[in-house]
Amino acid sequence: MTDWLLLILLLFAANLPWFSHKLFYVLPLKRNGLSLANKHIGWCLLELVILYFMMGMVARYAEQSIYGQVATQGWEFYAVTACIFLVFAFPGFVYRTLWKSTL
Repeated sequence: MTDWLLLILLLFAANLPWFSHKLFYVLPLKRNGLSLANKHIGWCLLELVILYFMMGMVARYAEQSIYGQVATQGWEFYAVTACIFLVFAFPGFVYRTLWKSTL
């Protein structure tokens, strides 16, 4: 049950940067005092990286609380989980950059 809940949380978190024009849903982005209507893709990618590490801490805490210890991982594990997180972010990316611009 916890595994599925964690996967749903990861899917939700990976799509968060694409559905708001504010940085982390809190900070409005401004240029020369003017509010920007569209958030640059660089800001979305920065949010995505930070959310990846935050979700990694949540998953580590879940593993610690369920199993009592955290298994050590090599670089391969982190490369695979980063790629999975990018795949989870794909629906939001498509909505924001491809689909919404054609409507």
